[in-house]
Amino acid sequence: LKMRYPMPRYNNPRRTWQYTNEFKAKAVQLSLMDGIQVQEVAKALDIHPMMLSRWRKEYREGKIVADKRKKLTSIDKEKKELNKLKRLEKENARLREELDLLKKWQRFLAEEHQNGIDSSKKSGGS
Repeated sequence: LKMRYPMPRYNNPRRTWQYTNEFKAKAVQLSLMDGIQVQEVAKALDIHPMMLSRWRKEYREGKIVADKRKKLTSIDKEKKELNKLKRLEKENARLREELDLLKKWQRFLAEEHQNGIDSSKKSGGS
């Protein structure tokens, strides 16, 4: 007798995103600008950095070509957005550190206050 194993059935097959050549070209051109890192562009566009690296290679090889009829004026806007995102992330990190420090200070004061209450009980003071 031959045993039959049921094949897995996928009700919702995994979908892959299809990106236009124009999107890929803009992403690559943005990543090639001075002061911009591949990881930053990938994070801002919500794509994996390796995908962007592959697109950069394909762009160099001529497999991805930007539509020359469309101006890429939005690149400057996107660069400003990336810079704004970096600035906000730094500010967020600084604020988290400040909050953490304030919480530690609050705990310290609460412990000092509790120690003061405990020592006054032991000494019979009020």
